[in-house]
Amino acid sequence: MKIAFLFPGQGSQAVGMGKEIYDNYEEAKKVYNEVKRITNVDIAKISFEGPEEVLNETKYTQLAILTMSLAILAIFKKENINAEMASGLSLGEYSALIYSKALQFEQGVKLVQKRGEYMQNLVPEGEWLMAAILGMKDEEVEEVCKKVKTGFVVPANFNTRGQVVISGEKCAVEKAEEIAKEFGAKKVRILKTAGPFHTKMLEDASKALKNELEKISFNEFEIPVVKNLDAKPYSKEDNIKEVLANHITHPVLFSKTIETMLENNIDTFVEIGPGKTLSGFVKKAENDKELNILNTSNIQTLKDTIDFIKKED
Repeated sequence: MKIAFLFPGQGSQAVGMGKEIYDNYEEAKKVYNEVKRITNVDIAKISFEGPEEVLNETKYTQLAILTMSLAILAIFKKENINAEMASGLSLGEYSALIYSKALQFEQGVKLVQKRGEYMQNLVPEGEWLMAAILGMKDEEVEEVCKKVKTGFVVPANFNTRGQVVISGEKCAVEKAEEIAKEFGAKKVRILKTAGPFHTKMLEDASKALKNELEKISFNEFEIPVVKNLDAKPYSKEDNIKEVLANHITHPVLFSKTIETMLENNIDTFVEIGPGKTLSGFVKKAENDKELNILNTSNIQTLKDTIDFIKKED
């Protein structure tokens, strides 16, 4: 069994997420308390009680998802469950970097807090929207965006076969939705995000984040982490600070990230954090071998995952 950990990103949040795990595992509670100490934000209260509109503020969403992922990692550490590769969707890449020891826990938490603030506050004026287009090929979605003549819209996340997220001005995204449906899209779903993420519109946020990154020293990777930017594992030639600054202005290549993991003989994917969106993406990936696809979105799935891995080991 060759395991990869996958860490979810923004959009996977829901009020109440992580509460059962927090209530039942001392290791998880310690992580939430540590994050509160580092950030001065009671992320447990926001995660468990909401209200939803507060949890959905980018500066809290990113911290809440990261904290739940790190809490589960602490439980896995106690259970001696480890991965041979890791990756995350957008924000989730930071959880992967912390897991790989390339980024220290406290530095990673502070960085994500700043990242969330910049992505919320340094967005150009306007109405922005992100939407997932289902049932179209990557190049077809690119073509749809080009056909929108008024406003700004581009592909932002290549999630899995038949699912691409577009990002941009509300009017342009809505026009793209119309065109996509005319071209045969099965469905278009508006996402719970609050800005034109993974586009050039976040240039100011990218520059501000780069300044924060300059203060940080990264360590050697203990396991490979596959980047969103090019779907390749980080190498010694990579400037991690440049990669992470560019990360928020460039598309997420998650479908290719899964392909890279499959090429590296990963057969067990464990999604660590709220929801099971990434598990769904793996299921849709082109692959001819039998995979184990597990998630940890609540206490039952967490226990089932631990039991399964221990039994197979």
